[in-house]
Amino acid sequence: MTDFSFAQRQRLAYIDFKLYFTGMVTRSEIVSHFELGLAAATRDLKFYKEQAPNNMAYDNVEKKYFITTKFKPVFKHDARRTLIKLANNISDGFDAIGETSFPIETPSPLNVPEIDIIAKLSQAIINQKPISVIYTSLTSGSGSRELVPHSIVDNGLRWHLRAYDRKSKSFRDFVLTRITKVTILAQTPKPEEDKLEDHQWMRIVPLQIIPHPKNVEHPTAIKLDFGMESGVLEVNVRAAMAGYLLRRWNVDCSESGTLSGPEYQLFLRNTQTLYGAENLAIAPGYEMK
Repeated sequence: MTDFSFAQRQRLAYIDFKLYFTGMVTRSEIVSHFELGLAAATRDLKFYKEQAPNNMAYDNVEKKYFITTKFKPVFKHDARRTLIKLANNISDGFDAIGETSFPIETPSPLNVPEIDIIAKLSQAIINQKPISVIYTSLTSGSGSRELVPHSIVDNGLRWHLRAYDRKSKSFRDFVLTRITKVTILAQTPKPEEDKLEDHQWMRIVPLQIIPHPKNVEHPTAIKLDFGMESGVLEVNVRAAMAGYLLRRWNVDCSESGTLSGPEYQLFLRNTQTLYGAENLAIAPGYEMK
């Protein structure tokens, strides 16, 4: 790829990214994304094909280039940065080219999923296809499962997959790093496996978070930290995600703010809103009823 200009490498990386993580790319997408003419986009696809002749095949009916089973990424895609890009709907290929370095440090991730696993999960979700995976759980060890995925989620500590599990016949969370093999199935999901039937995902829970009434001596500092208006931070979160968010920010979810310690600077004022939400065993101080 050294023979190409920076702008050309951007476009080729974009094609590589789209194939790898969505399973397809079209000439019109290249034209729209880079504000090119059709002739220029056609040349880019030709150049990419010359570099990786086995990576894509053109479908005359759908007018799209589809990923092949022999696909091997031309560019290097960093797993952690790719997940962030996918979460923010960015597919510009800059992972492969390098960006301006900013003086900002973030905590080192303790677990990073395999990039090939991320790619296949992304393809399955975008194309609404079930998958067969090898998954290792803490309770049952390794085994094969059939899932119908609809979202990849950052819960603050690690990435997981939200999917319908055909084994338990329910929607559940699956840790990405515990998935060691993914096969996309040529099936159409059943109506009960659709994301709209994931009631915990579709239900929005309103949270009212305030400075902890007992553990914080100067609540104004907390109000500034979180941009609270009238002393309250109002957050709408999916019921399936509420427990993760409350644990991540150490929000005291006990009814009367009984948790003590400097880590509990926030208090959930409307604990009743959590009724019926899942994953609340990890919400600090919440009493299951």
